[in-house]
Amino acid sequence: MTKRAYKYRFYPTPEQEKLLARTFGCVRFVYNAVLRYRTDAFYERREKIGYVAANAELSRMKKADEMAFLNEVSSVPLQQCLRHQQTAFKNFFEGRTRYPNFKSKRHRQSAEFTRSAFKYRDGQLFLAKCQAPLAIHWSRPLPSEPTTVTVSRDSAGRYFVSCLCEFTPETLPITPKMVGIDLGLKDLFVTSDGVRTGNPRHTAKYTAKLAKAQRRLSKKKLGSKNRAKARQKVARLHAKISDCRKDNLHKLSRRLINENQVVCVESLEAKNMVRNPSLAKSISDAGWGEFVRQLEYKAEWAGRQVSAIDPWYPSSKRCSCCGHVMDKMPLHIRSWVCPGCATEHDRDVNAAVNIKAAGLAVLALGENVSGMGQAPMSGSR
Repeated sequence: MTKRAYKYRFYPTPEQEKLLARTFGCVRFVYNAVLRYRTDAFYERREKIGYVAANAELSRMKKADEMAFLNEVSSVPLQQCLRHQQTAFKNFFEGRTRYPNFKSKRHRQSAEFTRSAFKYRDGQLFLAKCQAPLAIHWSRPLPSEPTTVTVSRDSAGRYFVSCLCEFTPETLPITPKMVGIDLGLKDLFVTSDGVRTGNPRHTAKYTAKLAKAQRRLSKKKLGSKNRAKARQKVARLHAKISDCRKDNLHKLSRRLINENQVVCVESLEAKNMVRNPSLAKSISDAGWGEFVRQLEYKAEWAGRQVSAIDPWYPSSKRCSCCGHVMDKMPLHIRSWVCPGCATEHDRDVNAAVNIKAAGLAVLALGENVSGMGQAPMSGSR
């Protein structure tokens, strides 16, 4: 048994919308207040505040007369936000993330409910302090009763509920097919079999509409209702782009996992690559990191394998026939002839073939295939 989140859209009633707005506001207020308390304690007294002390600060806040509004919503989301904050601090002190940020009311809002704060019966979900069930669009049935429920509202004003459930993944039958993929921008990826997927470029598709909506937003008066409406239009366009990107990545990753027993990929450092100002927008739109993440968890559920090779491995510069490595391979060179064996290569297909060979070597030998200790020049992989 493993846990999986099932996300659905729901449409709250006016009363539920008011209750959720208060809940989101209280969660945001508690998170920011306790974060300020912990930050000040460290910088002023060199004192580290843990979860127990943070929870005691929450109890003190709820007893204060000026913060009596915190008692109008369920106490579970308030406690859960402190647990999430403690996890954020743990990741920060272990060097995985940056220092926790303060939450903004203009971005995504969320509240997490545990079993004591919701009821699920007869296909209906009831939240604490809410008499009517949520009007959820059940696009697929839940495999079991949820253990936690996270209610969220995105910047476009849409409401979603994410139910964490236990389920038994179905292992796919073993297939002898294996593939290597070379991630790129002209094509989202090219396989070692020579298959090109193309790149839908969702951001570029909506660039004109987005620019028009942003121009109109910039001309609205600050604090006016018209500005809020214009901001919603911009947010809806961004949500449309994000939804299209995720839908395409899910379809492509599912197809690769269904058809192949082993998928070999590169461990790309996308955060470093987006520092290139001329390619940052295209790289972010491609969503390489999300694509690899989907491959990994879908492969684990299906009994498949994803093999990631060293990001410095010269997959594009190495001849897949004789192993000769070119000194340089600028991005504008899309095909080249190997000086060692005179074989003509397509840059992307050759890279995918090399990635497949290196990935299979990693699985067979249990070692990391590197680029002979030499870091390639920028744009020469």
